[in-house]
Amino acid sequence: MQKPDNPAEPFKKALAEATKVMADDPDLTVSFSVDPPGMTADSLRLPQVSRRMTREEVLLARGNADAFALRRKHHDAAVYGRYAPTGPMARELYEAMENARCEVVGARDMPGTLGNIDAKIANEADRKGYAQARSTQEAPLATAAGYLIRHLATGRTLPGGAANVMDLWRPFIEEQAGASLERLDAALADPAAFARLSRQIIRDLGYGDQLGDDPDGEDEEEGDDRSRTEEDQDSAGEQAQDDSEEQEAAPEQGQEDQDDTAQARVSRDESADVEFDEEAEMPEADAPLEPPPPAPHSEADPAYAVYATDFDEEIRAEELAEPAELERLRAYLDQQLEPLKGAVSRLANKLQRRLQAQQNRSWEFDRDEGILDAGRLARVVANPTTPLSFKVEKDTEFRDTVVTLLLDNSGSMRGRPISIAAICADVLARTLERCQVKVEILGFTTRAWKGGQSRERWLAAGRPQQPGRLNDLRHIVYKSADAPWRRVRANLGLMMKEGLLKENIDGEALEWAHRRMVHRPEQRKILMVISDGAPVDDSTLSVNPANYLEKHLRDVIAMVERRRAVELIAIGIGHDVTRYYQRAVTITDVEQLAGAMTEQLAGLFDADPRMRARVLGIRRVA
Repeated sequence: MQKPDNPAEPFKKALAEATKVMADDPDLTVSFSVDPPGMTADSLRLPQVSRRMTREEVLLARGNADAFALRRKHHDAAVYGRYAPTGPMARELYEAMENARCEVVGARDMPGTLGNIDAKIANEADRKGYAQARSTQEAPLATAAGYLIRHLATGRTLPGGAANVMDLWRPFIEEQAGASLERLDAALADPAAFARLSRQIIRDLGYGDQLGDDPDGEDEEEGDDRSRTEEDQDSAGEQAQDDSEEQEAAPEQGQEDQDDTAQARVSRDESADVEFDEEAEMPEADAPLEPPPPAPHSEADPAYAVYATDFDEEIRAEELAEPAELERLRAYLDQQLEPLKGAVSRLANKLQRRLQAQQNRSWEFDRDEGILDAGRLARVVANPTTPLSFKVEKDTEFRDTVVTLLLDNSGSMRGRPISIAAICADVLARTLERCQVKVEILGFTTRAWKGGQSRERWLAAGRPQQPGRLNDLRHIVYKSADAPWRRVRANLGLMMKEGLLKENIDGEALEWAHRRMVHRPEQRKILMVISDGAPVDDSTLSVNPANYLEKHLRDVIAMVERRRAVELIAIGIGHDVTRYYQRAVTITDVEQLAGAMTEQLAGLFDADPRMRARVLGIRRVA
């Protein structure tokens, strides 16, 4: 028997078959990829296993396979959706606990899966730096809750980094939700009972306001409403029957009563008209004098506060530097990235070919006229009485589209990351423009370090408590969607300007970019965010809760994804953005940015929804 060229292939084939059996889904598609692991409606994507088949690769692939298979087998989507919370933090807690439940229930029948899943958990903890966390502010609560559920249900010790995250939050969780956790064992096997328990734990932890309506309470209210409606209908029927009998017994008296009733109704209507007229003629002095409340600073979170907006600016790139300086900076950018431009251009050309193929290539066969179909001439030769067959090329419907690239212009991007981000945005803008796709390039930073004029005003006012965002925003328009690329080519050189890159307040920048897009006339809108870290502004975080900017970013993302007017994707450079965005990819090396941007955009434009899901790592295909 001939050995396979790749020694890892037999293992991958065996793992794929075992995963289908565990998931109880023989039609499941199992693939291996360098992209982050993920699951869609009909497929699983597992970590790639190289020819070397190292122990770490094998354990990681098996751990992800077991976790996804158990989730698929023991997860009840209908029950999960029924009890799912509405708020972002509550939903993260709910999701983490449900994942832990599926793994625990599956491990009761297959204890060996626990060891495999430990390898997966250890890898995630190492990748996210959980072992270095020293406070609860550095460790996600939802992740800790999922770890604790798994630990309490199995009694199994967690890997180092995961155990560290759980230990940081465990005293708080057990103090707040200890009574609820005592019912854990009894609820694990029942998805509905566990969903109700999860909602109670979320309420105990202080996020009850994000749960939304109680599904069980709605059923009781509907039952009461139905009972009351039936009683009212019975009463009304009895009353109507009595009235009918009385009218039959005394028709003259019934007529008189009807006339009196009609007269009384007319009198009431006239009285109401008079009262309405009097109310309408109320003098202006009696109208309420209180001014309307000010509009919130954020549509996503009305409670999000901003101390001062007077010093914020939305500015075009050409207004921040002279034309000669922009040309000099652009030349410097080209010089720095000369070795990379070839690779980026090849990727862009690949994207262009895919887009143009979707726009132009579609044929209709077996037509009476058009271009002779050479592929079907053989049957004419075999049987001369067979008529000739023609084909006609037609244009495929390709929706009018705009793409916005939102670039993090924070200080941590200084150097090679911002240079590569700039050149990738430049090349992609040219590529998409050739395909009649409009592109907008935006950047976000702050005008100053440590707060700027907003902080100075706050200090002069006596340092009021909880001031909200406390820095001056700078939102930069490098290229508007309607501007031709050739006219704004030099603008991207501004990112090389010394002193431009400062703090990053991602939530407001994302909301600003989204607001610009929703007013565009295009049918399809795509927003790609490129960032290398969580929101950070020292001035704001020093006088507000530590998660103030991060919470706002999560709220804005939830709003954008809920409204679905804009398709949102994100790329994290050395920073895990998958914990914020539903559609996201994280790259460990800035050199991978061009490929990631190209693949993400190509995936979005792919006509096959399953292919889009496979590229983007989407959990569900609409």
